[in-house]
Amino acid sequence: MADETALADFPSLFSLKGKVAVVTGGSRGLGLNAASALLQAGCSKVFITSRKAKACDQAVAQLNRLPNLQPGARAVSVPADSSTLAGVESLVAQVAQHTEHVDILLANAGATWGEAFDTHPASAFRKVMDLNVTGVFLAVQKFAPLLQTRATLDDPSRVIVTASVAGLGIGATGPQATFGYSASKAAAITLARNLAVELGPRHILVNSICPGFFPTKMANGLLEMTGGLEKHAARSPNKRLGRPEDIAGVVVYLASRAGSHVNGATIQIDGGALWKTLTLQDEPVDSKL
Repeated sequence: MADETALADFPSLFSLKGKVAVVTGGSRGLGLNAASALLQAGCSKVFITSRKAKACDQAVAQLNRLPNLQPGARAVSVPADSSTLAGVESLVAQVAQHTEHVDILLANAGATWGEAFDTHPASAFRKVMDLNVTGVFLAVQKFAPLLQTRATLDDPSRVIVTASVAGLGIGATGPQATFGYSASKAAAITLARNLAVELGPRHILVNSICPGFFPTKMANGLLEMTGGLEKHAARSPNKRLGRPEDIAGVVVYLASRAGSHVNGATIQIDGGALWKTLTLQDEPVDSKL
């Protein structure tokens, strides 16, 4: 009879030692939190990309000063516009100059736009959809050859798509309505499920994460306009907003051997706030930016 207490190499279950990762939108906020976690969990290289080269360089400098990295591990700046085909192709070409394979793609780059329904511009809606949906698809499609290089049945590559609780419920409405953001994040969740089925046989697992409110540069404006940090924290069942470690833990789990049989999943990271808002009759439903 098999020993049901035996676990294969449990000490390395959450290790990313030697892995190569790409983080789009990795120069700030949740993307930078995740990039820090990937490096500290053992990645040998983490490529940081966003539109602004200076922001990428600054993020990489911060990451490379972390004290507990594996010997030789480093972050690399690869600025590119992930909302266009040319930008994604440039990104892949830059990464390919440094490595012949990628093990982890965190498709995190995102944009939002807040404006009332009657004046919500078509150009803004398209911009948000281009980055949050089309950009995700193009990134996965163009990185697929590098993701397949070392992927095996027992050690699959990973794609993690940053969606939002706004794609699971209702985003912000009113003067700062985020119609494009909410629609794009719902689309990103469904896209990730489709990609999971398509790419699973190629040994590439695809999952999405749905953060709630985290105090970041992108979210702080809406947080303040809709009651402030303390009010939003009080609405959550666990009475706080998200912390960098909350994103770090989920990303490392999905990227590591611990998550090697998780595919097509959507993980909500909001302390249960989405379900709490669905019970409120006279309060607006929260959104994450």
